[in-house]
Amino acid sequence: MPVLGNIFLPPTAYGGQLQWTRDLVQTDSTGHCPLAAQLVAVAAAYGFDGWFVNAETGGGNTALGTAMLGFVKELKSLAAAQGQRVTWYDAMTVNGTVSWQGALNSQNQAFFQAADDMFVDFRWSASTLASSGTKAVQLGRSRYELWAGVDVESNGSDTSVNWDAIVPGGSAHVTSIGFYRPEWTRNHLPASRTPGDFHAADDRFWTGRSLDPSGPDGTDPWRAPAVSVADRSTVSAVPFASVFNTGHGLRWYEDGQVTSDTAWNHLGLQDRLPSRRWAVRTDGTRPTVTFDFADAWRGGSSVLVAGDPDRPVVLDLYATRLPVGDQTVVELTYRTDAGSVEVELAVATAEPGSAGAAPPYTYLPVDQGDGWSTSTVPLTGLSGTIHALGVRLTASDGPVQWRLGGIAVRDAVSTPAAPAAPQVTAATGGDLRLAWDAAPGAVRHYTLHRLLPDGTRRFLGATGQRAYFLTGLQPEQGEDTARFEVRAVGELYTSSDPVTVTHTW
Repeated sequence: MPVLGNIFLPPTAYGGQLQWTRDLVQTDSTGHCPLAAQLVAVAAAYGFDGWFVNAETGGGNTALGTAMLGFVKELKSLAAAQGQRVTWYDAMTVNGTVSWQGALNSQNQAFFQAADDMFVDFRWSASTLASSGTKAVQLGRSRYELWAGVDVESNGSDTSVNWDAIVPGGSAHVTSIGFYRPEWTRNHLPASRTPGDFHAADDRFWTGRSLDPSGPDGTDPWRAPAVSVADRSTVSAVPFASVFNTGHGLRWYEDGQVTSDTAWNHLGLQDRLPSRRWAVRTDGTRPTVTFDFADAWRGGSSVLVAGDPDRPVVLDLYATRLPVGDQTVVELTYRTDAGSVEVELAVATAEPGSAGAAPPYTYLPVDQGDGWSTSTVPLTGLSGTIHALGVRLTASDGPVQWRLGGIAVRDAVSTPAAPAAPQVTAATGGDLRLAWDAAPGAVRHYTLHRLLPDGTRRFLGATGQRAYFLTGLQPEQGEDTARFEVRAVGELYTSSDPVTVTHTW
C-alpha cells in the first residue's frame, strides 16, 4: 500500500496563512517551482511514495489557482520520474478559492487531470458520485482514481455511510473509497488499552462484525473493506517469511525466549501480515483467531487459535504468487498450549473456483513436537505457483490453544553478511548514538543487543536504518565498559555474525 506525505495548508480558522500557499507554489527565474523538486527529493530520501496535496487556506484568487495548478503539474512530472504519485484533495478550485465540491466537476477537474488521483470531499451524494465517475471516464481516466471520502475520525465502524452510492452490492463500484483517519481504531480506546484491544477494533473496522471475511454478516450496517475490496497479494517472491510481528509488543522474543521485557513499538519492523483476518473454514464450531502478545516465537506477537472445534478447521493465512521449484519447502513454527491438535500445511497451486470460495488446498502433514517446534514441509508433487497458504487443525478432544509463531517459504537457507565499522558517534551520560556501515546484500533489519557481564544478551532494539539512538542506559554492577552487538537479519530471520562496539562509562 502506498504511503504518502501530506502537504497540508490549513484553513485560516486553524492557523493557516495564505502566504504559505504562495510560498509553496512560487517559481524561480527559470519558471520552475523549487519546492516541487525538494518534496520529491524528501520522499525519495525517506522512502515513501509521494504526496497528498491538501490546500485549504481561503482567500486566494485565480492567479493563485493557476500557480497551484502549475505546481501540481511539475510535482507530478518529477514524482513520476521517481516512481512516486500525487493525490489532490478536493478543496481549492481553479479560481484559487476554497470550495469543497464533493464531486469531480469543472471547478477541480484540472487538478484531477494534473494529479494521479483525487480525494473527493465528504460532501458527496449518490448523484454527484455517479456523475463524477462518468466524468472521469469522459476525461480518459479511471473512475477508481476518485476516492469518495468517508470521515471515520469520530465514529469509526459506527459511522453511517451510504455504501450503495460507492460500492453497491451486485454491481460495479462507482468510485474507490477514501477513509479519513481510520486510526480511530486506536484513538477511541482508553489510555489503559492493550494491543489486543486495538486489534479487536481494527479487525472490526476492516473485516466487519463477523470478524471473518469468508463469512460476512449481511446485517452489519458497516460495509467493511474486506466485504467489498478484492485481495491483492504482495507475497510474490521466494524467500518469504513472517513471524506475524505486528510492529509492537509487550516484550521482545527470540527463538521463543524473552530477550527484553520492555514494551515496544516500531512499525518499521512489522511483517507482511495475513490480509484476510481471519478467514476460518469449518463445518463445525469456529474457534477464535487473534494476534496474541502473551507469547511469541520472534518479535512481539503470534497467531493464537483458541476454542473447542469439533470438526477440522482451515485457517487461511496468505494469498500469494510464489513459484514452486524442486527444492521449495515451507517451514512452520508453532506450539500447542492446550489440548491435542493434528496440524497440516494447506497449499493451493490454483485459484479458487469463484469469488469467496475456499482455495483448492492440498494438505501436507506437519511433524509434531513439544514446545516451540519448527517443521520443514517439502512441496513434493506440487509445481507451478502457490496461490494460497494456510493450516488445517484437527483437535482430538476438548478445548485447544494452538499458537503459530512463524512461516517461511524458501528454496535454500541463506545467512546475511555482517555489518561493518560499528561505532558510538555520540554519548551524553546514558544516551548513546550507534552507527554502522550497511551489510552487503538484502537485509530485513538490524538488531542491537547489549552483552552483559554475566554473558547474557539483552535486546535493545531493531531498525532498518544504519543508526540507532539508545537512551537511559546505566552501567551494570562492576561494569566499566558496556559492550554492544549489531547483527544483520535476513528475510528468513537468519542473523549474521555479530559486530561489537564498546563504550567506557
